[in-house]
Amino acid sequence: MARPSIVPIALTIDDRTGFTLWAPPWEEDGEEWQAFLGTTEDDRARVHLFPTPAALAAFCRTRTDHDLSDHPVWPVVVGLGAPDLTPDDDHRYDLDGVYDIAAENPDRWAVEELAADIDIVTRLAECLDTGEDTGDDDELTDPDDGRDVEDDDIELERRPGGEVSRGGEFGALAELVSRPEVGSLGLGVEAFLGRSGEDAWVGVGAALDDLWEDVLEELGAHLDWTGGGTVALDAYPSAAEEDDEFEDDEDEDAVPAGRAAGGATASAAAAGVSTIARPGRIAAAPAEVAKAAQFWEAVGILPVEVVVPEGAGLTLRCYVEDRARFLGRDGEVFLFASAADLTRFVRGDEPHDLTEIASWPEVADTDTAPLPADQDRYDLTELGEALAEVANGAAGLVDHGVLSQQVEGVRDIAEYAGLTRVDDLLRPDAPLGLAVGRAEREPDAPLRPEDGAALRPVWDEVVTAVSGALVFRD
Repeated sequence: MARPSIVPIALTIDDRTGFTLWAPPWEEDGEEWQAFLGTTEDDRARVHLFPTPAALAAFCRTRTDHDLSDHPVWPVVVGLGAPDLTPDDDHRYDLDGVYDIAAENPDRWAVEELAADIDIVTRLAECLDTGEDTGDDDELTDPDDGRDVEDDDIELERRPGGEVSRGGEFGALAELVSRPEVGSLGLGVEAFLGRSGEDAWVGVGAALDDLWEDVLEELGAHLDWTGGGTVALDAYPSAAEEDDEFEDDEDEDAVPAGRAAGGATASAAAAGVSTIARPGRIAAAPAEVAKAAQFWEAVGILPVEVVVPEGAGLTLRCYVEDRARFLGRDGEVFLFASAADLTRFVRGDEPHDLTEIASWPEVADTDTAPLPADQDRYDLTELGEALAEVANGAAGLVDHGVLSQQVEGVRDIAEYAGLTRVDDLLRPDAPLGLAVGRAEREPDAPLRPEDGAALRPVWDEVVTAVSGALVFRD
């Protein structure tokens, strides 16, 4: 059984894309559970969907009236921003596009994509369907032990056994997944090779033609497109518009003059000038980082890279009651030059402030390298360089949004180390605080030369204070 985790996902249905959270199956008190972000209203379980990851993040920060609030890693999710809650490619499910996929040749991509779409709908149904067709909405029976349970005990949590009931609310889906050709999707592309495989692929298309519209109608009755009453339907772009924006973001992420860390856009107006989008000093392939992230997100302790004039280093960070806590002691943050150095320290017995975290024994025992995700890299020196270039006349080099991620890292370190001077420099009415406030309201507003001139010395003071709390370890 995998460790408890929560994963952002996107669902596209009826030309509209919504973002939500999925907690894959985990074991608790000897039982298997699975859940989605949502709740039960008027005797119907619903999944909350949001038009953007930012809207999802805002809900997570402020609301606890939902079925993930008691999940083991929910305290970590509360502290995440939009970049952290943006689904990766493997967790974007275009349920409108299954007909197009079935019309393609059964290559590996088509088979895996179709299998993933049907799998996520099945998981949703397992959580949303009471599995009972007794006509009595007040009382249900657990199929394993016969005990009576209230509706609130079921909500969006997977029932023991986790199957879609033929007599429940997802009859069309139960019929679809019972078709042997559809069941073959789980076997991979090899199930659709040769003449018999071609026939099976045709059978998949026929099953979808017969049942998919009914499946989406069943699912649609359980989707809350108001984000728990926090958004309006007109806040959702069409699926085509959302896809275009996502592709643009990916293109910009791959080019140094594109999207900056933390989701802020850097203007390309100053051709040939380096922007704030460096990938970091700790090198690792994206696939390695993504694989490592599965473990670190599950334990709720994340690798972090910090770059200051004295050097670059790795540490670990988590949140306890919404307050940042680092791998360190007495307000000092320990930094290590490489993932291997950090791993050696973690396996040792020197006292530090993370040993009290419940998941620390898993961290101390893991072979998973501590590789930071892009949103957990804080290059404080590069921001200073960019502000200096802006001050020297490189108008349009960067937008206010580039402040957001670096300031996030600074605030966490200042909170942990008790750096009151940094808090003063970031007050809402101070020059840097005002700029950060504008970054939240207008991230695309360009920094002008006069902004750079005013902010550069303040930022240097912030970096000096933060550097004093960092201890580089061998």
